[in-house]
Amino acid sequence: MSRSLRGILSLDDFEKAARSYLPRPVFAYVSGAVEDNASFNDNRAALDEWGFVPRVLVDVSKRSTAASILGREWPVPFGIAPMGISALSAYRGDLVLARAARKAGIPMIMSGSSLIRLEEVARENPDAWFQAYLPGDIARIAPLVDRVAAAGFATLLVTVDTAVLSNRENNVRAGFSTPLRPSLALAWDGITHPRWLFGNALRTVMNHGMPHFENSFAERGAPILSRNVERDFTQRDHLNWTHLAGIRGRWKGKLLLKGLISPDDVRIAREHGVDGIIASNHGGRQLDGTVSPLRVLPDLLAEARGMPVMVDGGIRRGTDVLKALALGAKFVWVGRPFNYAAAIAGEAGVAHAIAILSGEVHRNMALLGVTSLADLEPKHLVKIGGNHGG
Repeated sequence: MSRSLRGILSLDDFEKAARSYLPRPVFAYVSGAVEDNASFNDNRAALDEWGFVPRVLVDVSKRSTAASILGREWPVPFGIAPMGISALSAYRGDLVLARAARKAGIPMIMSGSSLIRLEEVARENPDAWFQAYLPGDIARIAPLVDRVAAAGFATLLVTVDTAVLSNRENNVRAGFSTPLRPSLALAWDGITHPRWLFGNALRTVMNHGMPHFENSFAERGAPILSRNVERDFTQRDHLNWTHLAGIRGRWKGKLLLKGLISPDDVRIAREHGVDGIIASNHGGRQLDGTVSPLRVLPDLLAEARGMPVMVDGGIRRGTDVLKALALGAKFVWVGRPFNYAAAIAGEAGVAHAIAILSGEVHRNMALLGVTSLADLEPKHLVKIGGNHGG
């Protein structure tokens, strides 16, 4: 094990290590949420409000962590969530995440706001999924969908909770912006973090040139320093379900939506032929005050009527994974910890993070007294404070 991974025993340990490794503006972008962090904090609060009711003297020697989603079985019930511009925090970040996911046999969703071409990621991991932000220019939607299909992706995930840019005050306070604006403060942050500066920033520019947003459209997007970046990521407030219907008619693979919290939206998604959803408040990065998906999960499941409902937000432990599954989620997604892991130790770091979370799920199933994830039910939980969840 590399020196950078010694002492990393939990997913939270990766965040502590990344805080020292990454320049302050980059760390703020990855770690931060919006405004008062209400949604970010609620993701953890919703998980912490549930406690376990373990069963004992159950033969758990043959327990399995396998989970099925969209017609395929995976060895564990979690995957790597989409994370924008991950190549800014980790050298060739999207490729690192894709390789580690492929070797571990878990799903990985590539972000549409990435700095590496989606075709490269598809070659590294043919089982990866692609997450798209719909272009505000309607004429660009179909060509982007066609490009994703031509690259070989079989699953398209459309994030739908970004009608306008959110108010990320923490980014401004830390000196981060899109586009990146060169300044003496930004330069100083880079100089004072030489491992990141030489191991990622300068290495990227020397080997691959100035990073661009590569996958916002069918054609190459703007460089990360360009003023056009802000324009490319705005002007989406006119998009509606009609555009989703057009994608469903064009896309032949699995189609998922991410960012749904309202049961009414789940019903409309089902009626539009969507294959599954990820209930999400965008990691607390969009509308502050949006509740954790766990709080509305029963209502979402009722409207889904068997359509797979997955969740993300605040998952940091194997116990968190088991809680979400017991409440009815089909699968869970984890983002920031894998980004931190890639930053401090590349592919080995992500592999270590996957192993930590996998080990916790396997161990905690035994302590809970279940042999299969399908056995998990609300009866295994109690709402702390005395209200039973079963």
